[in-house]
Amino acid sequence: MAENAAAKTYNTRDEVDFVIVGSGSAGGIMAKELSTAGFSVVVLEQGPHLTAADFRHDEWAIEHSNELTWNTRQGHPQTFRRTENDVAQTGVGGLGYAHNVGGSSVHYSGNFWRMRPLDFNEASVRGGVPGTNFVDWPISYEELEPYYTKVDWEIGVSGQQGPWDPPRSREYPCPPMPVKSSDVLLERGAKALGLTAYPAPVAILSQPHNGRPGCIHCGFCNGYGCEANAKSSTMVAMIPLALASGNCELRTGCTVARVNTNEAGRANEVVYWDANGVEQSQHAKAVVLCANGAETPRLLLLSESAQHPNGLSNSSGMVGKNLMFNCHASAVGLFEQPVNAWKSVPATRVIHDYYALDPALGFYGGGGIDGRHPTRGTPMGSAMNALFSGPTWGADYKRNLARNFSYTAAFSGHCTSLPLETNNVSLDPELKDKFGRPALRTTYLDHPDDIATAKFFMERCLELMDAAGAIQKVGTYPENGQRGSVHLLGTCRMGNDPATSVVDRFNRSHDVPNLFMVDGSSMVTSSRGQPTMTIMALAFRAADNIIGFARRGEI
Repeated sequence: MAENAAAKTYNTRDEVDFVIVGSGSAGGIMAKELSTAGFSVVVLEQGPHLTAADFRHDEWAIEHSNELTWNTRQGHPQTFRRTENDVAQTGVGGLGYAHNVGGSSVHYSGNFWRMRPLDFNEASVRGGVPGTNFVDWPISYEELEPYYTKVDWEIGVSGQQGPWDPPRSREYPCPPMPVKSSDVLLERGAKALGLTAYPAPVAILSQPHNGRPGCIHCGFCNGYGCEANAKSSTMVAMIPLALASGNCELRTGCTVARVNTNEAGRANEVVYWDANGVEQSQHAKAVVLCANGAETPRLLLLSESAQHPNGLSNSSGMVGKNLMFNCHASAVGLFEQPVNAWKSVPATRVIHDYYALDPALGFYGGGGIDGRHPTRGTPMGSAMNALFSGPTWGADYKRNLARNFSYTAAFSGHCTSLPLETNNVSLDPELKDKFGRPALRTTYLDHPDDIATAKFFMERCLELMDAAGAIQKVGTYPENGQRGSVHLLGTCRMGNDPATSVVDRFNRSHDVPNLFMVDGSSMVTSSRGQPTMTIMALAFRAADNIIGFARRGEI
């Protein structure tokens, strides 16, 4: 575990320029950008500061005990319900995210798809969807493109420009990953069906870059930390630069309770519990919330006051609402010869022919299809998730398990979710966490278009399996709706109108001019199933503008 002492230590009663809550995909970028620009920065992170030496191939610890994604066992319970008329229950759903320096970028799959120009104005181009809050973004792809490129080069992305990809100002810094056998099958199926499979862009280094090594293809990637530092998390790409600036203090084991405001209505203090459970507070000129699309709105709702009776920055009533998960689908195929899809990174090829579906289908949606191992590529995952029918005990079960682990591949669809005001995170009125805060309550029921899109992608994945030569196949999609996700988007949405959004086009609160929300919560639409690169690009852009505001005395 890394030393928690940073190059700089600030007194909690002294006013620093910025307090950043969370050190994940957005928070790590904000810390690096603001501190290297010369501002005093304190980063409050709830979890520990891990290093490559702390990561191991311990399937039980990661997939069963949830070492990287805390839950009820660690004192962080959640509740879930389909609609507001249902009673929220524990243990039936969950929002997944990491509590450690680097956040979920430490254990993500690294799929890094840029959004396209259409994503930013799709509501106008294709028309709205009745009953939803589907609207255009207040920014364009062209505005965000330089920051996508900054992600490529500063975070570290491997890839190759594909036939359907949007324009880019600079090529990838690293070549694409070598194709793995499961994606050779995906290519075979695509070619037979007249589709195009091309190298998937991933935030994993195919060769040394920025002082970090290339991937060792260990197979323990999705859900696991990288023991070689080849996975491009903010833990390894941004936080070291922030600490080296001499202007950033990283405080781990710190759980934020609330953000206070002064008589002028500006954020001036962040109250938190330190690693010993002692309440502390840090004074600041400005606050940047990067806690993720669930914890950021939760913190705003916890920060209610006489000035902000419905929660901080919530005059619109939109805090916590418009939650989007990204829908999904999959097909698993059994092949006559070993596929060994568990080797190397999760995905090396992607199909984007269905990025935007034809409105003539009768529903909104779109996305991409990539090749993967059906159970994260781990033996325990295969043992605990029966892929095909058969015996569940004894010698035949063992033979099937060995076959299913090495002879199967998955083709996975990653697709859109629509923003609905009824899909939200809120404060549970009864259940508390270990600090006595109201637990997160999720209310979520997928829009019928989302379910139809997922079904469409499952059917396409099954067709690809047939075309690739699978001798047995099975398809799945969330036909009854999703109960949780690791993609937490839209809950503090960006917009020009303070009546219908929480932050402006620069990620600045409409209500509190020195408060910023920079994470998945600001996203207006869901992306096509892989939002992290856009979250990072938005963070680089927000940092650029915040630095400008600060230097002009506008914060």
